[in-house]
Order: sequence, then C-alpha cells, then structure tokens
Amino acid sequence: MNRKSRAKPPSPFKRFNSSPEIIRLVVMMYVRFPLSLRNVEDLLADRGIDICHETVRHWWNRFGPMFAADIKRQRVRLMKGFRHWRWHVDEVFVKIGGEMHYLWRAVDHEGELLESYVTKKRDKKAALRFFKKALKHHGKAEAIVTDGFKSYPAAMRNLGNVERQEMGRWKNNQVENSHLPFRRRERAMFRFRQMESLQKFASIHADVYNHFNSQRHLIDRQTIKTTRPDALAEWQMLMA
Repeated sequence: MNRKSRAKPPSPFKRFNSSPEIIRLVVMMYVRFPLSLRNVEDLLADRGIDICHETVRHWWNRFGPMFAADIKRQRVRLMKGFRHWRWHVDEVFVKIGGEMHYLWRAVDHEGELLESYVTKKRDKKAALRFFKKALKHHGKAEAIVTDGFKSYPAAMRNLGNVERQEMGRWKNNQVENSHLPFRRRERAMFRFRQMESLQKFASIHADVYNHFNSQRHLIDRQTIKTTRPDALAEWQMLMA
C-alpha cells in the first residue's frame, strides 16, 4: 500500500546566497548583544565575512521572528506539563516619537521571559489584555507577583484569580532586573520609532534571551562551560 509522505516545507534559506550558519550568526549577534547594525558589520568583517549593515537589518527582520517562534515552540512543548510557576509582572515605560508607551513583561521564578506586550495606555483594560495573552500561551500560574499598581488586581478580579496575586517590597526584583538587558538593547538601537517595531523586537529579544540565559550568577564556571556550547549548538539547528 502506497502511503503519501508529508511534503517537507521548503527551506527559508533557499533563495539566499549566504549559508544558514552565517545568517544565524548575524541574527544572534544583533539580537543577543547590544550592538548596532554597523557594529555587527564591523565584527563580521574581522571574521572575514563581508556583509553590509543593511543586510543585517534585512536578515534580522526576515529570520528573527522565525527563530524566536522555533525557540518558543520548543520551550512551550517542554514546559507543557509544568504548572507550578511563579510569575513576576511589571511594565516598562518606553518613548516612541516623544509619546509614552508601556511594555508589559512577565518572567517566571527562574528568570525566563514569558510574555511581552506593548500598549499605549496603562490601565485595567491593557493589563487585562496582557494577562489573557500570557495565560493563553502559558496556562495558569501558581502565584503572580506584582507591584502596587491598582490595575493588576482589577484585571485579575475579572479573570477570577485575584487570590493568586502577591505584593510586597523586593518581591518583584526578578522582573525588574530582567528589564536591564532590554534597556541596554534599546539604547544601542537609539530607541524605537513605531509601536509595531517595539512589539516585534521585544518578542524576538525575549526568546533569544531565554535561549542563551544561563543564570550565570547561580551556577559555577564548569557548568557554564558546558551549557554555553549546548545553547550555541541548538541555535545552529533552528529552522534546519
């Protein structure tokens, strides 16, 4: 009996002259580290790779979302049965064209960035949209740690999980410290010009940060020397 084999999807690198290894390297350097497009171009030139900074821009725009989606898909699959999560939620103030916007972010108790969401307003409606998005992707948390912003309990009351909220001095340091890599990246990019570009980059940056985040302040040097090559090897297999 003949069985129809499922057709393999075409490679996203098919029509590009450069190798997938170089494309992955370029995207990783630009998203992971606080580098400008021209910084990446110069570092690649030192390695004998001649690529224009506009090519760097094109590649991260084209492949960044694909790599981030692949990382998130694998992580969600591995964590699907684990629900004893402690979330830490906070919002970052980001200026776009002189107008204030708000980047809502949630991290778990291990420092993994779970969700990023950009809004123009900082109110109950925005908080509710953010919580719904996070719960849809990651399921229910055992506890949600927030600051004293009143929109959090109001939104959680609508969702019926206000009893899971925790507040307290220094309890939310986990998420506040996680803002720092994003802030460094924001300065390197000379801020954002559109709300959509902020949402796109924040989401990609979160997944790439998760992939390479080794919590080096909690583990010894020997463990770092083991996990770092593993993360690089897994990165080279994305979209293979």
